[in-house]
Amino acid sequence: MNKSYHRLWILVTIVAISGFSQGMLLPLIAVIFEKGGVSSSLNGLNATALYIGILLVSPFMEAPLRKYGYKPTIIIGGGLVVVALALFPLWKSFWFWFGLRALIGIGDHALHFATQTWITSSSPSEKRGRNVSLYGLFFGIGFASGPLMTPLVDVNEALPFIISSILCLLGWVFVFTLKNEFPEQEVGINSFFSTIKRFKKTMKYGWIAFLPTFCYGFLESSLNGSFPVYALRSNIDVASVSLVLTAFAIGSVITQLPLGVLSDQYGRRNILMIVLLLGFISFSAASLFEQSFIGLFISVLFSGMVVGSTFSLGISYMTDLVPKTLLATGNLLCGIFFSLGSLSGPIIGGIFIQFFENISFFYIISTMLLILSIVIYVFGKKTFSMAEQHHS
Repeated sequence: MNKSYHRLWILVTIVAISGFSQGMLLPLIAVIFEKGGVSSSLNGLNATALYIGILLVSPFMEAPLRKYGYKPTIIIGGGLVVVALALFPLWKSFWFWFGLRALIGIGDHALHFATQTWITSSSPSEKRGRNVSLYGLFFGIGFASGPLMTPLVDVNEALPFIISSILCLLGWVFVFTLKNEFPEQEVGINSFFSTIKRFKKTMKYGWIAFLPTFCYGFLESSLNGSFPVYALRSNIDVASVSLVLTAFAIGSVITQLPLGVLSDQYGRRNILMIVLLLGFISFSAASLFEQSFIGLFISVLFSGMVVGSTFSLGISYMTDLVPKTLLATGNLLCGIFFSLGSLSGPIIGGIFIQFFENISFFYIISTMLLILSIVIYVFGKKTFSMAEQHHS
């Protein structure tokens, strides 16, 4: 038991550091570009580089993981992130930074895909929600502390990048102490076409569980990538922006573990429907209070408490629905849907800010949460019974 605890703690620590670098990059580069006079839509485009990297590498991720195991995949992913972060201060250019962010996307995805699959496949079902929410919790803590680096830009533009690359390096070293393991294998598995075939099969069982991860990606990236631009244009200062973003992340940290444990007890679908509905209400409230810092802070904090766990709840839900041999594929698809959501977030956010100046930015998010809650209510039951038939 001791060995698996040791492993779980090392894995979640790496995830926290990875979350920190992601949480730092979005608002940090958004602010650097906004101050440098880059337009809001180009700013949004640059933020998508991370997710383009994730999507490009996704179809090719599963075969090496099955062949070489979890540990080498995490080591290569973490190494890429460390190197890319260290290269940022070398040359400040839109496309050079775009390339580095894509590289971080590739590294982060390798790291997350391997840690996620390792945690979900080695967790007993009665502790699955708890363990996956620990993963989400640590990512959230990292992500929450990331934006706090943004004000360091005023000291020295290179400083946040240097600090985060050193932190990533420290976490990365610990991975070498783990013993390598491999995911559950199927026969004749390692071709690109068999990956596509398994994508289809996994979608059939688990499609409904991928929607919360899409939604979370959209929410997080539009909040971190577009909200700073919207806020600066609505005369909200940089310090308040980083506090509001941190409020969302802190909210998700507070309730991540309790919601994971509740989902073990009362079912993922029920908990997901409730949190999405509450998220709709809280983001609608944020649009009413956006001129008052305290009102905005409280609404966004509460929003984080309810919808900040949609990603880890989505992963646990997927693990319930999908046969064990397809778990690696399921985790991969969670990552792909998260990236698609994250990709569309800053683009749609940027366009919305440019063309709908009198409408609150928060309406995009609240509408989406409401729709998703209804979809899970209508389709969730059927999907689950189908998976149960398969398992029995």
